[in-house]
Amino acid sequence: MTLELTRVYHFSAAHRLENAALSPDANAALYGMCHRPHGHNYYLEVTVAGRPDPVTGMALDLERLDATVGRAVLDRVDHEALEGVDALRGVITTGEGLARAFWRILEPAVGEARLRRVSVVETAKNRFEYRGGA
Repeated sequence: MTLELTRVYHFSAAHRLENAALSPDANAALYGMCHRPHGHNYYLEVTVAGRPDPVTGMALDLERLDATVGRAVLDRVDHEALEGVDALRGVITTGEGLARAFWRILEPAVGEARLRRVSVVETAKNRFEYRGGA
């Protein structure tokens, strides 16, 4: 039997949408107001799957998952300008780009659990999910 567990985390960060391959004018035309520096109060949802431990009944220790997500992602991005975060170098910091980047960071870090989904909630209207793969 495999169970899934989803944990929700919060961080605040600034960013601006910019593709380094484009000119400033082309970026401004493409991304509009989001090309200017601005910030969000993000939610990061992390879903992992595992077999319940016969002793604890837990698929994964929540404290361990919290520590892993904190160390691997939150401590790096909270109250930062995302373009300046080493782990996000070269990432266009759209919600889609962040979801893929956070997956790449978290997948090897979650240990015996299997990462199933990373979701970045940027606003009340925008949620971006990544489930691995291409």
